[in-house]
Amino acid sequence: MCNLYSMTSNQRAILGLARATRDTTGNLPPLPSIFPDTMAPVVRQAEDGERELTMMRWGMPGPIQFGGAPVTNIRNTRSPHWRRWLSPAHRCLVPVTSFCEWEDTKPKKTPVWFALSAERPLFAFAGIWTTWTGVRGTKANPVDGEHKLYGFLTCDPNGVVGPIHPKAMPVLLATPDEMETWLEAPWEIARKLQRPLPDADMLIVSKGNRQDSGVA
Repeated sequence: MCNLYSMTSNQRAILGLARATRDTTGNLPPLPSIFPDTMAPVVRQAEDGERELTMMRWGMPGPIQFGGAPVTNIRNTRSPHWRRWLSPAHRCLVPVTSFCEWEDTKPKKTPVWFALSAERPLFAFAGIWTTWTGVRGTKANPVDGEHKLYGFLTCDPNGVVGPIHPKAMPVLLATPDEMETWLEAPWEIARKLQRPLPDADMLIVSKGNRQDSGVA
């Protein structure tokens, strides 16, 4: 599953592609390596109806019966645990320029980065989000209180990702229309976006690095 991605585009590009009108992220630097439980930019529909770019923490609340550990990737949207967050009010866009899967090499696994092209244009993961109260962060730096949390959907891998990670790949949204559908449409329509991106629309852009700043 995808537990590392990069977002090195700028705020203006995110706002334009996602058709967002409000930005609460402050000064957003390039993020060449985003790991679980860290803060990252997300686009959502706010309660006042305005589409906003804001910061959230990566990792949705997991099912209590399995210990409640944070979940970064969501596959089974038929599960009652996840169905509660599939309405437009809880859908979001996770801005991305590349994402990483780990090739099972020896003596250690190799990070392999995927993007839409060598130029690493901006796209989005199909995400969901919620508000949750509790302790997140590391043992050395725990953060107690109310958190806005997000995760993103996965699907079967395509022919580009499959040889590296045969179990799954993130759900990628590459066009403004797809992003609009994900944020606005009824679930019966939006669910059709939980599918692999065509092989011809993406490629491997880097190997062996734990971050992707745009250098192959």
